[in-house]
Amino acid sequence: MNMQGLLKQAQKMQKELAKVEDELKETVYDSTMGGGAIKVSVKGTMEIDSIIIDETIIEKENKEDLEEMIKSAVNDALSKANKDKEKKMNALTGGIKMPGGF
Repeated sequence: MNMQGLLKQAQKMQKELAKVEDELKETVYDSTMGGGAIKVSVKGTMEIDSIIIDETIIEKENKEDLEEMIKSAVNDALSKANKDKEKKMNALTGGIKMPGGF
């Protein structure tokens, strides 16, 4: 393959990676714990979008249980977002790790 063809292929992949990153920015991953008492949503950018706590557990649950459910829900939602990102990037790159945090 000539250099010009390789450059065009790299530019095409760069555009496709940018498209996937834009999709991830718009995707929200949800997780619930405690039978729906805690709901956490994170964006594909690994930022917390929202945390919703059912008011009924605030009175019933002790502080440590509430903190543990929130931590578990956040970790679960982040795991979902990370797995989806890896899946989309691997589909584009054929499993080759890209530099620059892609």
